[in-house]
Amino acid sequence: MLAQYLPILIFLCISTVMGVALVVIGGLLGPNKPDPEKLSPYECGFEAFEDSRMKFDVRYYLVAILFIIFDLEIAFFLPWAVALESLGVFGLVAMFVFVIELVIGYFVLWKRGALEWE
Repeated sequence: MLAQYLPILIFLCISTVMGVALVVIGGLLGPNKPDPEKLSPYECGFEAFEDSRMKFDVRYYLVAILFIIFDLEIAFFLPWAVALESLGVFGLVAMFVFVIELVIGYFVLWKRGALEWE
């Protein structure tokens, strides 16, 4: 049974050796000419003017959570739709519960004002 995994082990070893070799060769042969211009902090074309630990508005996080909700929704709908016939009623009920959770999250974000752009 372990003989079936030998090609996978060989593939992993070869890919690891190739990855390490390419990084080392790139580091040794690549250009390395640091100067003050390249080593200076860069933020949108000008020097940073505020502390990097400044507080963000809560709406930024709400929009990020909203994106995650819709991203998860799309990521789980396609495999579910492909396998729906083999999942049966259990799969339909499980996806219904999942969609209800997403809708609740959507309404929570809506109530907190994440969809209002000022």
